[in-house]
Amino acid sequence: MDLEGDVDASHEDMKKAAEVITEDVIKVATDSFQELQIKEEAKYKVKNIEWMKCEDFTVSRGVLQIEEYMKTWELHESWLHWSCYLGEEELKYSMQYHYRICWSIPTCRKPIPRATASVYFVIQISKIKPPTLPVEVFFLVETNKLIHRPGESRFKEKWLKDVIESKICMMETVDF
Repeated sequence: MDLEGDVDASHEDMKKAAEVITEDVIKVATDSFQELQIKEEAKYKVKNIEWMKCEDFTVSRGVLQIEEYMKTWELHESWLHWSCYLGEEELKYSMQYHYRICWSIPTCRKPIPRATASVYFVIQISKIKPPTLPVEVFFLVETNKLIHRPGESRFKEKWLKDVIESKICMMETVDF
């Protein structure tokens, strides 16, 4: 009898079985992780709208599209806003149209809010790209430097609350 040969064969069989089991465990873990990731992405999917083509842009359509986009934000119904067109800026390769959306939470007791928070939108029309492409849009929240793009950033109500709270805190430190 060749005991050494049997031990080597047995050892190789165990090694192959361990490799198969390991591969199966890794595959199941990877599949489970991907399923969880898909569920999380669906749960926190960043919403967007279909933006107009550059050739279809007008200042008033810009306001309407911004209004439509803001409806995708998950804000409490008590928030109210008004929209304002600020003006246009000509750059070398594009035209930029600036808008301000002013947010507040008026109440029956305080119909005139102590502070507001603004979100600034820019709609950019390229001078060099085909006019059939959609407009480029970005926005930033007052007091923040981070530029957000629709469909890439998920708007958070907390941003508006933080701006208002900081303004109220500052006003309380000022004596008139």
